Amino acid sequence: MCVEKIIQNKSKNIRMKIKSGITLTLVTFFIFVFSSCSFTREKKQEEILKPTSKNSMSAKKDTAVFGAGCFWCVEAIFQELKGVESVESGYTGGTTVNPTYKEVCSGNTGHAEVAKIVFDPSVISYKELLEVFWTTHDPTTLNKQGADIGTQYRSSIFYTGDEQKKEAELSKKETAPQIWDGDIVTVIEPLTVFYKAEDYHQNYYNENSGQSYCQFVINPKLEKFRKKYRNKLKDQ
Repeated sequence: MCVEKIIQNKSKNIRMKIKSGITLTLVTFFIFVFSSCSFTREKKQEEILKPTSKNSMSAKKDTAVFGAGCFWCVEAIFQELKGVESVESGYTGGTTVNPTYKEVCSGNTGHAEVAKIVFDPSVISYKELLEVFWTTHDPTTLNKQGADIGTQYRSSIFYTGDEQKKEAELSKKETAPQIWDGDIVTVIEPLTVFYKAEDYHQNYYNENSGQSYCQFVINPKLEKFRKKYRNKLKDQ
C-alpha cells in the first residue's frame, strides 16, 4: 500500500507540474499576443499622426489650350510666364486623325494650330492666362492673324472642363472687350483630342530666333508682351 501511495503521489505531482507548465505557457503566449497587438496599434497610430512630407505630395497641375494664330508665336509667349511648366505646339478642333502640318495648312482638316500649356495654378491662374491670351493676339479678326490666313489660324479656346468653360466665356464677355474694339470672334469649344505637332515645331522660336518669321513677326509680339507682363516673367 505504501508503495502504491508513493506512486500515486508522484503521478499527482507530475500532473500538477505539467498543468502548471501548460498554464504558464498559455499565460506567456497571451501576454506576447497582447503586447504585439498593442505595439501594432501604437505603430499604426504613429503612422497616422506622422505628417506627410512636402516631397511626397504631388503638386497639382492644370492644362490650357489656346489657338491664337501661328503656334510658334503662342508657344514663345507662354513659355516665358512664371508657373508655366511646359508648352507644346499641336493641332485640335478638326476631324482628321493624326494630321500633318501640311494637311493642317491646307485648311481642309478643320484643325487649328494651338499651344497646350501645362501650368501650376498656385503660381498662375487660368484667368491670368486668359488675359495674356487676349492681349497677345487680335481676337476680332476671323480666321486671320496678320498675314496668316485660314481657319487653322482662328482665335480659339479649348476648355478641359466646365470650370474652364465658365471662366473662358466670362473672360470673353468682360475682359476681351476692355482690350479690343469690335466683335470678339474667338470660338470656345471643348478639347477632344490634342495632336502634338512635328518635333521641328517644338520650342521653335528659341531654336530658330534668327529666322525671318521670328525676327519680323514673333519678336515685336514678344517685346510688347515682356514690357506689359515683366512682373510675371520667369527669371531670364
